[in-house]
Amino acid sequence: MIRILVAEHLPLVRRGLVASLDAEPDLRVVGEVGHADDLVSAALTCGADTAVVDLDLPGAGGVPAVSRLREQAPACRALILSAQPTPGQVRRALAAHALGFMSLDVAPEQLADGLRRVAAGRRAVDAELAVAALQAAVNPLTRRELDVLRIAAGGARSAEIADQLFLSVGTVRNHLSRIMCKTGARNRIDAVRIASDSGWL
Repeated sequence: MIRILVAEHLPLVRRGLVASLDAEPDLRVVGEVGHADDLVSAALTCGADTAVVDLDLPGAGGVPAVSRLREQAPACRALILSAQPTPGQVRRALAAHALGFMSLDVAPEQLADGLRRVAAGRRAVDAELAVAALQAAVNPLTRRELDVLRIAAGGARSAEIADQLFLSVGTVRNHLSRIMCKTGARNRIDAVRIASDSGWL
């Protein structure tokens, strides 16, 4: 019997996942949480073998929560679900040691099979998402350009970015101009979106 922890913040979706998984003869839901901060303690308390984790869990989010799960409760392996998956999400999830990644609209039988694979220590990544992640462009940004973009993603102005990175405002503007040129972005907000979706940030 595979013991499963369901981590999903929407009660209706969580109930649907629990009902679907409990209907399988070899799967049993042993715990439920709706917040990222509760994932590790719940996994340890209920002795889960696997965790189905919502990418958009409130708190730290699904990917950081899975990373902590790997460190503090390594016996519990994770499969992440995303409502709007992107190649960048897949890359970040796998980098956090999630063994599975699927779209939230996956068929119940595919999710059940994915959890069986994850419980056995194998990967379970939706085929189309895996191909998209492999085909995603290689990061064209330098380390300094990524530093600038990360700070810009928080809404900082050029002068604020310059202060944080000990650069001149002109240098920051040059970096932002190169970032937009390399990514094909219309503005810095678009550049942040492109970089995030591609898994560079």
